[in-house]
Amino acid sequence: MPIPEVIPIRYEPGYRTENIGRYADGQFFASITAGYPPDYTMGPDWHEHRRWYVVLHRFKPDGAHLDSDIWTPGPGVPADGALDQRLEDLLDTLPGLEFGDIAIQPFEVTVDGIRFGLVTEKHAESDDGEPDWAELYPDGLGFHEPWDGLYDT
Repeated sequence: MPIPEVIPIRYEPGYRTENIGRYADGQFFASITAGYPPDYTMGPDWHEHRRWYVVLHRFKPDGAHLDSDIWTPGPGVPADGALDQRLEDLLDTLPGLEFGDIAIQPFEVTVDGIRFGLVTEKHAESDDGEPDWAELYPDGLGFHEPWDGLYDT
């Protein structure tokens, strides 16, 4: 089954897709996620190189990517609740916000050399060479057949 033009993502309160839905101008996907500089090789000092990001991707009603607001306080984890507060502030900017299922088109943006977006890839063993997977970066959520909005980590 080919990848659909718009990929459904199911809203799951209390899980990794709890901050998705619709607002007056379209759809949104928000999260707190971590990434590493592109030149970093994982080692025992991994926690010193991890950067936390607060992300708000906005989409048109048809699922086309509009823009992304991506913010980081820098390496390490702020202990003052800055990430949660920033996420709440971003969500407060969305008029008519309603949490729920979304369906979006693949897209990609790069910030600090780190890939953000829903990127189509080939994962299964087959000879057709066609993408069969959509990975949300850097969140690490994978979407695939039967394209029901559920994800793998």
